[in-house]
Amino acid sequence: MFKQTTFAYFFDVLGLLAGLLIAYQLDIFTRTPWALALYPTLITTRVISGLLSGRLSTALHLGTIHTRFMNNTKSFYRLIESVIVLTLTTSLAVSAISFVVGYFLWGITFTDFSAIILVMVSTLAIGLTFMFVTIKVAFSSFKRGLDPDIVVYPIVSTAASIFITLCYLGVLELFFLHSGIGRLAILAVGFIHVVLAVYLILKDRAEAEFVKTIRESLIMLMVVAVLVTLTGTIFREIGSFAGGRREIYTIYPALINIISNVGSVVGSTANTKLALGLLSPTFSSVRKHGKNIASAWVASFLIFTILALISLAINQVWTFSSAFNFLAVIWVSNIIAVIGIVLISFGVAILTFKRGLNPENFVIPVEASFATVITSTALLLALFALV
Repeated sequence: MFKQTTFAYFFDVLGLLAGLLIAYQLDIFTRTPWALALYPTLITTRVISGLLSGRLSTALHLGTIHTRFMNNTKSFYRLIESVIVLTLTTSLAVSAISFVVGYFLWGITFTDFSAIILVMVSTLAIGLTFMFVTIKVAFSSFKRGLDPDIVVYPIVSTAASIFITLCYLGVLELFFLHSGIGRLAILAVGFIHVVLAVYLILKDRAEAEFVKTIRESLIMLMVVAVLVTLTGTIFREIGSFAGGRREIYTIYPALINIISNVGSVVGSTANTKLALGLLSPTFSSVRKHGKNIASAWVASFLIFTILALISLAINQVWTFSSAFNFLAVIWVSNIIAVIGIVLISFGVAILTFKRGLNPENFVIPVEASFATVITSTALLLALFALV
């Protein structure tokens, strides 16, 4: 378990690319109060990839989905259609809640609402194409004898963060720097997504599996939308502590990825054990899940340290005092965040299973959104205490 978990977490080193893009493109975020605050919200919307990977992992174990794109089961295609609809719903909900929160806390006005919707919907519409990468990774890992519950989400979440960061920066550039044809282009992308989602809703409204996935996931995603929007406010506070320290911006998305991966490993393996009858749906059964939890935490602490050292080197922070202070901040953040995410992911798995719901519709999306809040809060507390 430790070897597979560490292998999967090592892909988070690539997550530094997302942070570097933000650290060295800070000027574009100064054009409006909402641009920087929306960023953690956008990278957290990879919960859609989490929902997809979680459902695929368990379905592959149970044999209800096959490892091929063509001539697959009905469940496979309904799952893809559900993801398309849920992505649009999430983008609209996050936009609305971001406006409300931003109006009171970020200093935005009513004129910013249409801009937020346009940027959010078009960014996630482009990011939706990443689901084919998620599916391919799930199929390939399962065929090679790896456990998709352990390796899929950690791999795709890192790649998804990089991809959605590139999409966001591209959309922002089109919106601000090429206001005429640029805004028309992103409007067209968003419009296509809306039309496709409406078509799928009308086509599948009588399909029980589609309706069940939408109904269960929709309630959860509304909670997610509130949580991740509040994270934008926390990120703005982190920015006030970080100032011009690029090593903090560089590592920020990667830290969220790792904590989310800890939650996905703990939650997904618990989901599969519950489905196979290997784990009783009680909180006391956490003892039988101890090896998974321990391997997930130790691997995360190792990767946190490696990422911190790489971030220091990239940003040329060579003084001993600055380096040690940064490592201390990262280590304290890890301990606080891992405790929080383990409690959340395992607790959601148990509670949803006991209530007859499908844990795969809840665990990864909930823990992924909480991972952003928990990691951001842990980092802010560590910076407050040690900087």
